Amino acid sequence: MDMTDFVSLTGKGTTLAGLDIGDKTIGVAVSDTLWWTATPLKTVFRKSFRYDMEELTKILAGREISGFVSGLPLEMSGKEGERAATTRTVAQQIADHFGKPVFFQDERLSSAAAERVMIGTFDMSRKKRKERLDSGAAAFILQGFLDRVRNLP
Repeated sequence: MDMTDFVSLTGKGTTLAGLDIGDKTIGVAVSDTLWWTATPLKTVFRKSFRYDMEELTKILAGREISGFVSGLPLEMSGKEGERAATTRTVAQQIADHFGKPVFFQDERLSSAAAERVMIGTFDMSRKKRKERLDSGAAAFILQGFLDRVRNLP
């Protein structure tokens, strides 16, 4: 699905959820309804699909999420590898569980960028960074999408 199709399915004035899906964690962030700002929410420490969905349901409760923006871990060459294929599968399962569309956003270097902000701007300790890195990366991924959408015709 391309960005224009995703935007037409979700519609501005709604809230999007950003996901940074890893083997052990899922970082979660949300947008505001104006699609200007992404805010990190929480990191889910993965156990099973059922547990993960229960946790995501709790985190997103009360928020009218219209779609998901998932990071896609491309190789530095821009090609999709095994990790990207796994991420696509899990993100699609999450989107299907909630009955919402999903858009994939290049996430290369998102965790590194989020960590630099945590250190440089907030002077976070290593322990706090570990707890918040994945939700920060999800916010970075979602913010990248929001910034790109503003440039659509």
